[in-house]
Amino acid sequence: MKEQSLLHIILAYLAVINVVTFFMYGIDKRRSTSGRLLPTGRKKTKMSKLRIRETTLLGLAVLGGSIGAWSGMKIWHHKTLHKKFKYGVPAIIIVQLTLIGYLLKRWLGN
Repeated sequence: MKEQSLLHIILAYLAVINVVTFFMYGIDKRRSTSGRLLPTGRKKTKMSKLRIRETTLLGLAVLGGSIGAWSGMKIWHHKTLHKKFKYGVPAIIIVQLTLIGYLLKRWLGN
């Protein structure tokens, strides 16, 4: 019973971190597009100061939100050309899935 409650906590954490990460990518995308040039030639920078740092976005992926990060990149079309995101997020997913597979194998005793 104790193992089931731990599993539920882990699954709830992963669900929350992935939803949060997904929406953080969307928020940053929206803020990035608000920094366009005005008709006067001046740049609107108020929202660009509120951008989410790339280290924060990647950190959320490392903390378990990698599926949310990948989904956010695809749905919001955000950070898809940056090499550290284009290759980094899939690499994080592979590492996390490998780790989960290893832990499940040890936990189940096979």
